[in-house]
Amino acid sequence: MRLARDAFLSLIYSSSSSSSSLDGRGMETRARSVVVIGPPAVAMSNLLLNTSLFNWDVLEGRNTSPVPSWELEPVPVPVILNPWDVLLCVTGTLMSCENAVVIALISYTPTLRAPMFILIGSLAFADLLAGLSLILNFIVTYIIDSGFVMLLSAGLLITAFSASVLNILAITVDRYLSLYNALSYHTESTLTFTYVTLVLLWVVSTLLGSLPVLGWNCLEDESTCSICRPVNKSNAAALAVSFLLIFALILQLYLQICKIAFRHAQQIAVQRQFMTASHSSSTTKGVSTLTTILGTFAFCWIPLAMYSLVADTRSPVIYTYATALPAICHSIINPMIYAFRNPEILRSLRVACCGCMPYRFTMRPRTPSDV
Repeated sequence: MRLARDAFLSLIYSSSSSSSSLDGRGMETRARSVVVIGPPAVAMSNLLLNTSLFNWDVLEGRNTSPVPSWELEPVPVPVILNPWDVLLCVTGTLMSCENAVVIALISYTPTLRAPMFILIGSLAFADLLAGLSLILNFIVTYIIDSGFVMLLSAGLLITAFSASVLNILAITVDRYLSLYNALSYHTESTLTFTYVTLVLLWVVSTLLGSLPVLGWNCLEDESTCSICRPVNKSNAAALAVSFLLIFALILQLYLQICKIAFRHAQQIAVQRQFMTASHSSSTTKGVSTLTTILGTFAFCWIPLAMYSLVADTRSPVIYTYATALPAICHSIINPMIYAFRNPEILRSLRVACCGCMPYRFTMRPRTPSDV
């Protein structure tokens, strides 16, 4: 009988040792103490306790089967907003509001029907469209996940900014003609020429904006993407070269405008034997205005155009935003240069804000300071 009990205790000891090797040093010590000082019933109880640690949920009646995937609740993925995208969206909102004011002033003021104001209104509409495109691009990026909608958004951006640059070229041509052909400028033919110019520039801008939808995109081959996805490198290079050519043409026209303005000032000085202070200051103001226009235009657009020619998707994104932001902000500066500096538009704004009609609300002849 004693031999049987010793054999049973040996069996318990060996079982508890094997269990302790799986459960750790603390379980081993507890099993050995049970074997040494405890009776057989207590030892058997502790043995069952130790051997059931790997299946404790079964003894409690728990279901240990894995939960089916369709019963798991989806974990919402937090949307991380890019600060640059938020800044572009805010810029687009400000741009839209500012240019909407210019369009409203030109539309509801009967005296602002000259070709110059029609071109300024077209420029404001292009910049308004650019601001709305930036807002739409933000929505497409973070809310709508569709390749076709992305292409439409990119095409709308290209159309708007192309129309903005071409409208600046048209305004430059109009200012050149107003000084070069001053006698025949205020005729019906000039108004017809203005409308034809507007139709042509908007058709060209729409064609440029339709290129991504027609296949000039990089959705199928990411290696061909430019710095502005989904526009491919070829499309971006063509747009950059076109802009540089337009800038060169604008620069040449403004140089001719300066020559005409100085020649007019010299003719006045010869006729009056001296140059009055008013004509001198007017000419100086005109030259400073041209310098501001060209300097702002070059500073805002040339960095993006040059960077589009040399960079691709492997280039740091921070450089893309740093060069694109000034070009976008140029649409905020345009109303300040072309609209709110104009005396007639400024008077209309005062009338709209104050509700009072100024004493002299008439069109005045253009001077060199208005170029």
